[in-house]
Amino acid sequence: MSVGADRLKPLTRCSDVVSLRAAVKELCTEFGTVTRLDVLTLAEAERRRALCLLRLESAAQEQKLMTTLRASRFGDDVLIVVDLARGSARSVL
Repeated sequence: MSVGADRLKPLTRCSDVVSLRAAVKELCTEFGTVTRLDVLTLAEAERRRALCLLRLESAAQEQKLMTTLRASRFGDDVLIVVDLARGSARSVL
């Protein structure tokens, strides 16, 4: 498991969107202040995922987060994909 994946592992234990949002914000504090965070949950067969789309105060902060956590970009947002435990995080759609 990569360092980025290890750092994201606590997110997989979140039981709902509210706790996931709080955990993502806490994880990101070392990189800067989260200025926007949207969480979308998906259910695929027997798997649940959350797509966390976020913005930090600067592009440099976002780049450092992306490099450290192996996150990617989706448009202008940083994208963190979280595999959730079955039965956790109900959809907010």
